[in-house]
Parts: sequence; C-alpha cells; structure tokens
Amino acid sequence: MTLPSTSTDVRALAEFAGRVRANVARVIVGKDEAIDLLLIALLCGGHVLIEDVPGVGKTMLARALALSLGLSFRRVQCTPDLLPNDLTGVSVYR
Repeated sequence: MTLPSTSTDVRALAEFAGRVRANVARVIVGKDEAIDLLLIALLCGGHVLIEDVPGVGKTMLARALALSLGLSFRRVQCTPDLLPNDLTGVSVYR
C-alpha cells in the first residue's frame, strides 16, 4: 500500500490560504498577525475567541473572513453573566 503524495495538497492549501489572506487584508489593514492566526485556527479545525479593546475591527475581521470563505456570520455580544451553555446549549463546569 502506498500513501498518496501530499505535496500537491499542501501547495494547493497554501495557495488557497494566500488568496483568502489577501482578500481579508484588502478590508482589514494592519492586522496581519490576527488574520494569520485566524486562518491557522480555521485550517486546524479549531475555534477562536477574538478579544480586544472596542473599535479595532474585531467584527469586521470575522465578517471579512466569513465572506471570503462563503460562510455565514453571527456575532455574540458577551456580557459578564454569559455562560458557555448560552452559546453551545451544553452545560460546561470545571
């Protein structure tokens, strides 16, 4: 049994990520590291919580990434009493 070559897949993935990054960077200026970290999380199948001070483009960044990928976008306004089950529907306790 031979394993398929992944060099083509990696190359295609890198090109795709580059196109998405360039598209988001046209809307979001000066947040290159944040764009890269969001793409890394997305490609790894992870989750991201974007935190920063008000007015720096968090919502616009998430919206631009979603639109670049043809995904839907939903925003959650966090409050001090927001619990994980408010978002997931599952009770989470530590």
